[in-house]
Amino acid sequence: MTDISLSTIDIAIIIGYFLLIIVIGVYVSRKTNTGEDLFLAGRSLGWGVIGFSLFASNISSTTLIGLTGQAYQTGISVSNYEWMAAIVLIFMAIFFVPFYIRSKIDTIPEFLERRFDSRSRKYFSVITIFLSIVVDTAGGLYAGAIVVNVFFPEIDIIYTILGLGIFAGVYTAAGGLKAVVYTDVLQAIILLFGSSMIAYLMFAEFDFSWSAAIASVPDGNLSMIQPIDDPALPWLGTLIGVPILGFYYWATNQYIVQRVLGAKDVKNARWGALLGGFLKLPVLFIMVIPGVLAFSVFPDLTDPDMVFPTMVANMLPVGVTGIVLAGLIAAIMSSIDSTLNSASTLITMDFIKPKKPNLTSKETGKIGRWTTIILMAIAVTWAPLIEQFDGIFQYIQEAFAYIVPPVVAIFITGLFWKRGNRHAAYWTLLTGHGLSALIFILVQIGMINIHFTITAGLLTMASFGLFALFSLLGEKPDQRQIDDVIFKKKDVLPEDPDTPWFQDYRVYSILVLAATAALVITFW
Repeated sequence: MTDISLSTIDIAIIIGYFLLIIVIGVYVSRKTNTGEDLFLAGRSLGWGVIGFSLFASNISSTTLIGLTGQAYQTGISVSNYEWMAAIVLIFMAIFFVPFYIRSKIDTIPEFLERRFDSRSRKYFSVITIFLSIVVDTAGGLYAGAIVVNVFFPEIDIIYTILGLGIFAGVYTAAGGLKAVVYTDVLQAIILLFGSSMIAYLMFAEFDFSWSAAIASVPDGNLSMIQPIDDPALPWLGTLIGVPILGFYYWATNQYIVQRVLGAKDVKNARWGALLGGFLKLPVLFIMVIPGVLAFSVFPDLTDPDMVFPTMVANMLPVGVTGIVLAGLIAAIMSSIDSTLNSASTLITMDFIKPKKPNLTSKETGKIGRWTTIILMAIAVTWAPLIEQFDGIFQYIQEAFAYIVPPVVAIFITGLFWKRGNRHAAYWTLLTGHGLSALIFILVQIGMINIHFTITAGLLTMASFGLFALFSLLGEKPDQRQIDDVIFKKKDVLPEDPDTPWFQDYRVYSILVLAATAALVITFW
């Protein structure tokens, strides 16, 4: 790897981007007066903003760096997380969006209170806050610091994490969700441009010959579906584990779904989710495959998290490097500001507001801002410890694998099964996480050797069983109280019965599903 330095043009572009972010934050903060403005953008978001914001917040620094690093090590099977996201978002758009929007909930845990009781709401809220700060926010800070350290090695990574955290924390506290999603649109465009540019230059290394590129890749690294004993992602894990991780992330994670909750109506929420799913499909070509090809271009890398920064540092010309670095900074800001805002929303709306129901909207917004700053400080403290784990993508997915199965079970079963009751939901969460903790310990001491994606699938099946057992042994829920949060066939229909076919979200759901199937078949 050659010595790395930034030109004056590159530095100017990066500074210009930061200034633009500050301007947007200041402008939006002037119109952010209430708690609903801060947390849900006044429920005014259109489908385009929602779709690009979903993409930008997901393809954050952790995913961008994690995907290329994992692809460098093990091949394109890591892209199974990406195309599976499209399927999960279709599922959410069809079945969950109507209940999220029509009930006007402020947080996803609030849905559990509507369906079950306050115990499940608060339990899940604590889990989500923990994952948002320790996994998502801290992971974003650490990944961002890695990138900055490549170009400014003289700056200690701890100081970089601190600087990024302070900037993102203050910015999010000022502008709230609206500032987050508006900048996300800009960030999504930069991310797509920067990643496409690197993909182009990587293919140029092989004279744009696909056969030459294939010849340089280890056997099996361009196949999505891997054997059952594959250490990276076995086919069984793809079948039963990846959908579980995806459903939690896209359909129940406050950090992501908060954009959908801020939609104008059900139509915009559904279209936004479908756009986000569609944008996930090109990730294979502009992020994952370039990571695989980097194995022959940069064969001596030992740290997978350094793959993408190395491609940026060594392949891009002056000026373009600044644009792509601005994109990386955009990714960092997108992930950090999103998770901070969502965690602040949960603490304020699920814990503080219920105890102080007479708080005014302005007082709620003030509490939310201070909560954001405190959470940022916690994430900054934890982020340096992530260096001890085997790659940031692995760190995130393994954390989800043990924590989310009981949550997924009660959300899905609760929506589709009337018999499920409140006690069953609460005890499934407690018992399911107790089982997860036991399995985690057994894995750590070497008594069990199962891939974490398979573990996630098996734990979810066990949680489904626990929920059914507890429900059948317990009381029947009052059907009148849960009638508006139980799925009905009519909920699949568009809101307007006169919607023409070319505006019917179901048509585009089928098209996105067909494109996903074509992608999987091609790279099977």
